[in-house]
Amino acid sequence: MPFTGWLVVQNGSRRIGIIAVFAYCLVVPVIPFMPGFIGLAIVFFFMGVTAGMLDISMNAQAIMIEQQLKKPIMTSFHALFSIGMGAGALTGVLFIKLQSSLIVHFTIIVAASVIGSLWARYHFIHDKPKEKSKEGQVFRLPNAAMIGIGVIAFCSMLGEGAMVDWSTNYMENVSLADKVLAPMALASFSLAMTIGRLFGDSARAKFGDRMLMIYCGLTAALGMSLSIIFIQPYAVIIGFFVVGLGLSVIVPIAYSIAGNTKGLPSSVGLAMVTTVGYSGFLFGPPIIGFLADWQTLRIALLLVVALFITMTVLSVRYER
Repeated sequence: MPFTGWLVVQNGSRRIGIIAVFAYCLVVPVIPFMPGFIGLAIVFFFMGVTAGMLDISMNAQAIMIEQQLKKPIMTSFHALFSIGMGAGALTGVLFIKLQSSLIVHFTIIVAASVIGSLWARYHFIHDKPKEKSKEGQVFRLPNAAMIGIGVIAFCSMLGEGAMVDWSTNYMENVSLADKVLAPMALASFSLAMTIGRLFGDSARAKFGDRMLMIYCGLTAALGMSLSIIFIQPYAVIIGFFVVGLGLSVIVPIAYSIAGNTKGLPSSVGLAMVTTVGYSGFLFGPPIIGFLADWQTLRIALLLVVALFITMTVLSVRYER
C-alpha cells in the first residue's frame, strides 16, 4: 500500500486500478492448482499485493468523484464493498450446494469479474499523472497529520477484524449458542455495516465528519460492552449489530479525510492511512487470540472496547 501511493502519483489511479483489478483476476484462478502450502502462500501474497494496489487506486477514484460532486459519497462506495462481500458468501454457498469444483467456481466468478471490470474501466476518471521524477519518494511513512486519523482507522479495522474472526467462536464458547445460531452474530454485524454505509453519506452531510465519528465510536463501544456484559445469544447478536452500525462509516470517513488532506496527493494520503489501518486487520485478531488463551475471550474483547474508546477520544480531538 505505501508504494502504491507513489505509483498512483506517477501513473494515475485509473491506470494502476485497471492493472491491479486484472492482475487480481489472473491470480485467483491459480489457487486450485497449487500443490502445497508454499505455493498457496505465494499466490495469496500476490493476491494481497494486487488487492492492496486496487484498494488505494479505487479509493483515489472515489475521492475524485467526491471532489467533483462536492458532497460526501465515500460511504456509499464502501456499502457496495460490503454488499460484494455478502454476494461472495452467498455464491460460495451456492457453489458448495451444487458440489462444484474450485476450478469451476473460480472460473465463473473471475469471468464475471473480468466482464464487470471491462465495463467499469471506460467510466473511470482520467486523472493525469504528475510528471515523473527520479527525485520523488518511492516510499512514504505516515506523517504526523496522518497518524491520528490512521490510528482511528486502525482501531476501527481491528474491531472489524475481531468481529469477523472471533464472533462465531464467542457465540459458541461464551454464549453457548447452537452451531446453527452461532454465525448469526457475524451476519447481524455485516448487515449493520451495510445499512450504516448506505445511509452514511447523508449522516455525514447532516452531522459532519467529526461529530459522526464521535457518535459512531460511542455506539461501537456501547454495542461491544453490551455483548460482553450480557452473554445470552440473542443479546450478543443485538450487541454485534450495534457494533456494526458504529463501525460502518469510520473507515470511509478516514479515507475521505486522508484523500482530501491539503499538501498531499490523494493517493499518498490514502496509502498512509490504509497502511496504518490495515495493520489492525493484521495484528488485531491474533492479539485477541493470545489474550483469550491467557485469560478468556470475554476478557480479551475488553481490548476492543478500549480501542473503540480511544477511537472516540481521537475523534473528539480531530480538527479538519
